[in-house]
Amino acid sequence: MRQIGVYGYDQVEPILLAALLSEDPLLLIGRHGTGKTFLLNSLSEALALQHRHYNASLVSFDDLVGFPYPAADGLSIRFIETPATVWGAESVLVDELNRCKPEHQNRFFSLVHERRVQGMPLTKLRYRWAAMNPAGEENGYLGAEPLDPALADRFAFIVTVADWNDLTDEEKAAVTDPRGDGAISRDGGRLRQFLGERLVRFNALLQNPPAHLLAYASTVSTTLGQAGLRLSPRRTRQLARNLLAASCVSDLPQERLFRLVLRASVPQVATGEAAPRETIDAAHRVAWDTVALTGREKWLHAFALEPDLAKKTGLLLHECPDPDTGSVAVSQLIAGEHLDRVTAWALAVYPCLLGAKDPVLGPDGLNDVGRIVGEATECDARVDWRDNTRTPYFSPGGGKWEATVPGYAEAVQAMAEWSKKRRVRATHLLQYLVVKNRKMPEGWGDLLRDFERCVALAGKKTAKETSQPHGPAPA
Repeated sequence: MRQIGVYGYDQVEPILLAALLSEDPLLLIGRHGTGKTFLLNSLSEALALQHRHYNASLVSFDDLVGFPYPAADGLSIRFIETPATVWGAESVLVDELNRCKPEHQNRFFSLVHERRVQGMPLTKLRYRWAAMNPAGEENGYLGAEPLDPALADRFAFIVTVADWNDLTDEEKAAVTDPRGDGAISRDGGRLRQFLGERLVRFNALLQNPPAHLLAYASTVSTTLGQAGLRLSPRRTRQLARNLLAASCVSDLPQERLFRLVLRASVPQVATGEAAPRETIDAAHRVAWDTVALTGREKWLHAFALEPDLAKKTGLLLHECPDPDTGSVAVSQLIAGEHLDRVTAWALAVYPCLLGAKDPVLGPDGLNDVGRIVGEATECDARVDWRDNTRTPYFSPGGGKWEATVPGYAEAVQAMAEWSKKRRVRATHLLQYLVVKNRKMPEGWGDLLRDFERCVALAGKKTAKETSQPHGPAPA
């Protein structure tokens, strides 16, 4: 960008070059005077494009297409072209995009997404660019509205432009220098040559994209969705394409480049929806670790990300690389999960861990699980479970009283068909919840289901490794 006299865009230059290489739509968002229009017009000059610059807040449809008149055959419509009409354009800049009327936004939608106007193809159009101010009066821009989500989703790259305080001292000095005003941006064809050379690699990668790149795009989309920031299936595919293009034009370390591309590929930045930078960066870290880690670290990462307790159990019992790694995983599980879920899991798998022929956990990990089990089976009050059909009977300190426990009868009924050993351990779980005064009766069903599934997996491993039955967790 500096070679064509544009300064202040060093941080996002890989994104701009990727957009030029892929010829996918680009949207710039920034405050007035940050050089958005200057940048895009300069790019059109450097690439020697037939360029059209429209102010969306002022333009009429006739300005775009010209005046219609019947064709000679009387069966179609033609348009009187002027130097301002869009038909011969190779690049189009739609400025102030979020200030135009809704009907004009709909017409720009077709131009941006399909390179069409009125259903007719724009055969010469290569680049579709737009610029807008941050939406909302709180940003000081009266009439600047959030972009329609469907239109925002059609822009491959959405770049937030740096303001004065974001620039380096060198950039501030270059921007301040008035000698570049009015100069035509020419670089002797170097930008065109650069893009032509990289296009060969880009087309090759489109035919055979790297597996880790596709895995990253898929994982980051899932992770953002779990955080309440939805990427559409089309957007996920576009993210992969963006990553391919950026990889062809930048020498940045791939981890940094992927994060930069992701930040510029989330359309909610333009629609007024919440898109915190922290959430985007956290999703990047999860996805990057998923595709970049190997061996022990990759297994620990997969174990930590798995939300299902039964699947965690399966990973630990059947895929754990070694006991020390298992101990680290269990330590993370105990530290990161709700104590009641950890207790259900510990009661389910502890007998299997104790009697495993090939140890799954090291001594530290086994002691951690044993401590959880001990806390669940040793209570300050003695609990008589009577005939397993009524609420438990407490006798703390010799006094007697009955506790009404919502959901207890349903929990007992759910356990009725279980084997004695499983029922004893589930009883320990319910006892723990009641005596510790856990106020989550609605969660009992989920806890029991987690417990039962984990026991089933642990039982399968036990049956394979030894014919000696395991007793219940020690009381």
